[in-house]
Amino acid sequence: MRFKVGIDVGGTFTDFFLVGDGMESIIHKVLSTPADPSIAVTQGLEELAQALPTPLSLKDFLSAIEVIVHGTTVTTNATLTRRGAKSALLTTQGVRDALEMRRGIREEQYNNRYTNVVPLVPRYLRIGVEGRLDRKGREITPLNLDEINEAITLFKKENVAAVSICFMNSFANPAHEQAAAELVRREMPDAYLTVSTDLLSCIRFYERVSTTALNTYVGPLLDHYLSQLQMRLKNAGFHGVLLIMQSNGGVMSPEVARKNAALTLLSGPAGGPGAGRAYAATHGLNNCIVVDMGGTSFEAALVVDSPVMVNEGEIDRLRIALPMLGIHTIGAGGGSIGWIDEGGLLRMGPQSAGASPGPVCYRKGGKLPTTTDANLVLGYLNPDYFAGGRISLDMEGAQRAIEEHIAKPLGLSIEEAAAGMYRIICTNMAQGVREITIKRGSDPREFPMVVAGGAGPLHSCLICTELDIPLQIVPRESSVLCAVGMLMGDLKHDFVRTFISRLKEMDWSSLGDVVASMKKEGGNLLAGEGIPATRHQHFIKFDCRYTKQYHEVSVVVPEALIAARDVAAIAKLFHDEHNRLYGYSLEGDPGSQVEIINVRVQSVGITEKPQRRAGAYAGSDPSAALKGQRKVYVFEEKASRPVPIYDGAKLKYGNRIIGPAMIEMETTAVFVSADYDCVADRFGSLAMYKKGREDLVADTLAGDKA
Repeated sequence: MRFKVGIDVGGTFTDFFLVGDGMESIIHKVLSTPADPSIAVTQGLEELAQALPTPLSLKDFLSAIEVIVHGTTVTTNATLTRRGAKSALLTTQGVRDALEMRRGIREEQYNNRYTNVVPLVPRYLRIGVEGRLDRKGREITPLNLDEINEAITLFKKENVAAVSICFMNSFANPAHEQAAAELVRREMPDAYLTVSTDLLSCIRFYERVSTTALNTYVGPLLDHYLSQLQMRLKNAGFHGVLLIMQSNGGVMSPEVARKNAALTLLSGPAGGPGAGRAYAATHGLNNCIVVDMGGTSFEAALVVDSPVMVNEGEIDRLRIALPMLGIHTIGAGGGSIGWIDEGGLLRMGPQSAGASPGPVCYRKGGKLPTTTDANLVLGYLNPDYFAGGRISLDMEGAQRAIEEHIAKPLGLSIEEAAAGMYRIICTNMAQGVREITIKRGSDPREFPMVVAGGAGPLHSCLICTELDIPLQIVPRESSVLCAVGMLMGDLKHDFVRTFISRLKEMDWSSLGDVVASMKKEGGNLLAGEGIPATRHQHFIKFDCRYTKQYHEVSVVVPEALIAARDVAAIAKLFHDEHNRLYGYSLEGDPGSQVEIINVRVQSVGITEKPQRRAGAYAGSDPSAALKGQRKVYVFEEKASRPVPIYDGAKLKYGNRIIGPAMIEMETTAVFVSADYDCVADRFGSLAMYKKGREDLVADTLAGDKA
């Protein structure tokens, strides 16, 4: 038997999703090991080998694995904790402080105490050298190689481990950067090197230098981690293909990841949106909101036919201008700590107990009350069936922590305090969903919510009630959705070139050459990763704006329109997208023109996807899955009362559950609130719909297998 495994290393848990020929998929979770994430990876693989229908040794199991797709938080954590490599920067004379000055915009405009983010490269290691190109790439001042050699001498003396090279206007001519890179490679062969035009060859100096510095800062750590992981897997018997998840929702080889480490900054959650779309599609839906609440964080993303992409963003206030999924992350998870601020208000997070020491109820030394502790007190978690019974939760410890730190200071009962913690964390997450919907021109009421993460289904009803979302889908593999998505990902490589031109004045021949060059580069990368040309696809985007605008709008442009040189049709695509995002366009205004700033190409190598098994319709009666009753807090009634408890593994296609109720599974639990009812679909997922909105799941209720 041959296997494929998706692995998502999170802050609290490391998730596994295993598929094999002719067998049911297996989901598994182990506690993460932040000091060395590969320990949890190998531990989980050992446990998976024993969980097979016919248990195998680790060596035999690994030898039977064809593909491992791995999402890693190594670069994310290094950035958040500022534990990256000691880095230096070679740049154009006079602009070395751009990394610190940024764009001169203070994020909190009216906060006089707000301080600028500390740059990843200290000032004394940011060296400006003589040499200048104009905006068209013509040399104004020759590059001073002696100054570069002097800088290298300083870098070696300071034991610099990584070097960035980013010169003004190099996007138009990379010659100066390549000459500097040649010297660095010769004199510092062991240093990690990032050349801006190799990583991001486009206009806007600050975005380019920030992205380059970020890639250099995290590169050595990712390189070391991947080397260690590959060595451990090889020594244990793995000879298959290892792929790394990247921030745009695709996968790449470890060799590509090593050179472009910044592509993995959203590696962990990037699998979720693609998987969420697949689960929404089983209900005939192309659009959805995908949320994932784990132990440390909460991620939200929007899918409109495909996961929404953005061309730039921030991680811990550091600018990154690489294509990535439009995922919004906040510190709201099962480990989020409850606390009272100086004004006497109850807050939740962003501080987290993480995997160590974890929530108080884990019995691992945690002292501060967390979301998980509140869920336990409110009855949403079964203390004897957490992680399928492998972990026994400490109810008394959770009550004691909530009483001491929340209830007594606020003059509340333990239950009232726990309910307050629960409501606030849900409100925080609802606001996170607004960030990727309302603030980006979409109405959350028009999208179903696909709910993921070990903690997500316990909170989704209250989130959806606040946002007035009538339909939720909880996948059977909800707790490991990102790991599932990793096995659904294609190989993807993004390229960008600055190409400034008004549409009506376009040099179509030059544009064709630029597109062809990027397509060729993408095709070569995919071929090197073993993807035949018959499974290559290339998608073209233009970053467009009205003349004199500062920001651009990215639109997908079919290659046929470029071949036809159809200016009107391309302009129409931009007008429509601008109107969707901002509520207006200048279409029809004779005084406005559309101009292109950047041309982008995404090269995709199509991979084989795991297939899911559909179950037979079993009718609406869920009584075969009923486990009993438990006292649970019902928010609509502001009180606890007994509600039915169902075994999620025993629910069959068509089984209908009336809220309020609890559904327990080995790796998660689902709370169906009093405002919602629930039905199991043909793939074992749960569709929760507002009472009276049976029309949203009519086919599932009727047992339609189409």
